[in-house]
Amino acid sequence: MKESKKVELMFGICNLAIIPLRFEPSDKSEIVSQVLFGEHFKILEKHKQWSRIKLQYDDYEGWVDSKQYQEISESNYEQLSKETLILNSDLIEYITGPSNTLIPIPLGASLSFLNNSEINTQNYEFEGTKVNGIKDKKNIINTSYLYLNAPYLWGGKTPFGIDCSGFTQMVYKLNGYKLLRDASQQATQGEALSFIEESEPGDLAFFDNEEGNIIHVGIIMENNYIIHASGKVRIDRIDHLGIFNAETNKHTHKLRVIKKII
Repeated sequence: MKESKKVELMFGICNLAIIPLRFEPSDKSEIVSQVLFGEHFKILEKHKQWSRIKLQYDDYEGWVDSKQYQEISESNYEQLSKETLILNSDLIEYITGPSNTLIPIPLGASLSFLNNSEINTQNYEFEGTKVNGIKDKKNIINTSYLYLNAPYLWGGKTPFGIDCSGFTQMVYKLNGYKLLRDASQQATQGEALSFIEESEPGDLAFFDNEEGNIIHVGIIMENNYIIHASGKVRIDRIDHLGIFNAETNKHTHKLRVIKKII
């Protein structure tokens, strides 16, 4: 690839609703995650069309189109990293820009930068509902219902398309708790429980494949139910073997471990 260069101390922020984070610098490359409005990051490498970034929130890396973000200063990056997260708490809302133009933003978009005039050079305004701070663990399930029936999308993080670990990460994020991005990474967090009977609503259940690799995660509910993203965000039964789908009358995921994160 021509005109590539290493960069030092460059930083950016997503100023569009949702942008894809790709495995390689190509529009045809796999989407490994998404960057939502207001999320900020370090720029590790920059090419003419593509930038390799590391998200501040979870250190996740990938490639984004260089036209799809706004550069910010190091001091603004550091200041924003210290700010309490303020997030959009509705399924979809709008940011008002110059000349009353509207930018749609999804559930979980970050609004913390709007009060910083050095970053908010377009004078964006937001009048919708917000959430910030740490919530009671009991609220985890209420938040998870906001994503119910969202279609499964590899790399997705919104109600319009989400994967299993994107779902758990965003539900926890909206309640003030930080999870890593992938299911295998999330499985390294928290305290393992010995039995499913010890679990509480809001705990995470992890599932593995025949090779023993963690490939799936969901949120424990009351009365041996689980909410998770598989085809769509759905509610199924869970037992000591794994997830049981009543529609197909069979287990779909093999339980590996239940973790108490909060």
